[in-house]
Amino acid sequence: MKKPSSKIREEIARLQEQLKHAETREAERIGRIALKAGLGEIDIDEVDLQAGFEDLLKRFRGRQGVTTGKKRDGGLPPTVASGAAAGGAGEA
Repeated sequence: MKKPSSKIREEIARLQEQLKHAETREAERIGRIALKAGLGEIDIDEVDLQAGFEDLLKRFRGRQGVTTGKKRDGGLPPTVASGAAAGGAGEA
């Protein structure tokens, strides 16, 4: 039996709301980590900052799922905090 379009629309709306909440949680988590790393204290163009985050994604994409369950120095690998603060993301 096929679902009526009204049920599908309700499901889509519910999923969109779940997506919105998940994105908010992820943004807050990443924001907290970025602030701990000192990114809130540097003057950097948003485009350069996004490029830095994309580079970071490429660096860690292959390591997804490989965790020890232990936090290191605030949860960040040591090279991330020092590299970002040292201008690795195009500090101006």
